[in-house]
Amino acid sequence: MIRMRVQDMFSLKGKVAVVTGGSSGLGVTFARALAEVGANIVLAARRLDKLDEVGNDLSRLGVKVKSVQCDVSKQDEVQSLVDETLKTFGRLDIMVNNAGVAAMSPATEIAVEEWNRVVSVNLTGTFLCARTTARQMMERGGGKIVNIASIYGAVGDVFPASPYYATKGAVINLTRDLAVEWAPFKINVNAIAPGFFPSEMTEPIFQDPHYLEYINKQTPLGRTGDPDDLKGAIVFLASQASDYVTGQTIFVDGGWTSW
Repeated sequence: MIRMRVQDMFSLKGKVAVVTGGSSGLGVTFARALAEVGANIVLAARRLDKLDEVGNDLSRLGVKVKSVQCDVSKQDEVQSLVDETLKTFGRLDIMVNNAGVAAMSPATEIAVEEWNRVVSVNLTGTFLCARTTARQMMERGGGKIVNIASIYGAVGDVFPASPYYATKGAVINLTRDLAVEWAPFKINVNAIAPGFFPSEMTEPIFQDPHYLEYINKQTPLGRTGDPDDLKGAIVFLASQASDYVTGQTIFVDGGWTSW
């Protein structure tokens, strides 16, 4: 038997990866990591101007990049995203379901409209993107789907954001279910649950010294995450190195959920 070398396991040269929520924050980190190991990238988000900025930067890595405007909570736009990817590249190997929103409000006060908005993006959007992608992957012999959850899919905390906690917990269990359902089609479905990383969503927290002190004390490694801390996990789950891993959630949180 000819065995693959480790460095070849992690190569994504010639592969095509879609990253939703790819206009800022962790989406940019995930897209850059995949591009650095050779994947061509499709960036999807609602802000096309931001996507183009990110795309121009990533193209300097020597890969092909396409931007597609997409609201992941809308089935027709998700279908168009997959169709555009196939039209441009002829394949779709990796789907990173990163698009997400939050609503910071006490559970007794949050408007139903805000609850529904978070659910429609974080949970329904993840499902729609995974399902639409899986239909193509079934026809092409498999692929990798990586859902982006959160430490708050596993624990509660002082920050009042009940729909965020609820949807991220659902994403973790959705990941398990889809992994089992699609395993016969050689589709690996896993998740990454980040701790605190700098992004547009977490900017108010990072600017508050009180909250930063709290986060650092709650994290066994004593610090917030650096974007580079996420690169290894996304490349592992998107590459052949994780071919025998499915239904799992990797917590990249400095030990937060280990207490």
